[in-house]
Amino acid sequence: MITAGVDEAGRGPLAGPVVCAAVILPPDDGLIGLDDSKKLGEGRREQLFETIQEIAIAHCIHFVDAATIDRMNILQATLHGMRLAIHGLDVAPELVLIDGNRLPPDLPCPARALVGGDGLERSIMAASILAKVSRDRHLRALDARFPAYGFARNKGYPTAEHLAALLRHGPCPEHRRSYGPVQQVSLFAPD
Repeated sequence: MITAGVDEAGRGPLAGPVVCAAVILPPDDGLIGLDDSKKLGEGRREQLFETIQEIAIAHCIHFVDAATIDRMNILQATLHGMRLAIHGLDVAPELVLIDGNRLPPDLPCPARALVGGDGLERSIMAASILAKVSRDRHLRALDARFPAYGFARNKGYPTAEHLAALLRHGPCPEHRRSYGPVQQVSLFAPD
């Protein structure tokens, strides 16, 4: 059975996209050290990122930007991104396994939500790595455009440094305006 694993990265940060990935691995993928992306160091994730793309039967990575997150809300934006990643696969899956407890609507095949799936299913682990590495790379690029916020270090999460920069400079176009901390500092930030 052709099974796709799906996961996301970046639901909690105050800035940047949520990134969703879908991956179909070959039956005997041979990936050594594959695990939930949160349990792997950055160097190992980077190595696996390249290898996963090389050996995957199919993969798709989809970015949902901050404006869409603000318009839809983070849950709906994540489900939307997952659906687009699944539909973007070059090979049609017969089953989709999604990390979490919710399924996107309008999927092309049967699907199951698996709480903690990024630690249980290899295809979800692979999707977790593709999503995390893609998002981290994107945030490093955003850091070059908006250096005041420290995106390369905080990846958009609400660290003390990030919140202080928000208060000092106000939000940039990559901030999620619907998120409470961004709304709160926007009240006091300079125009």
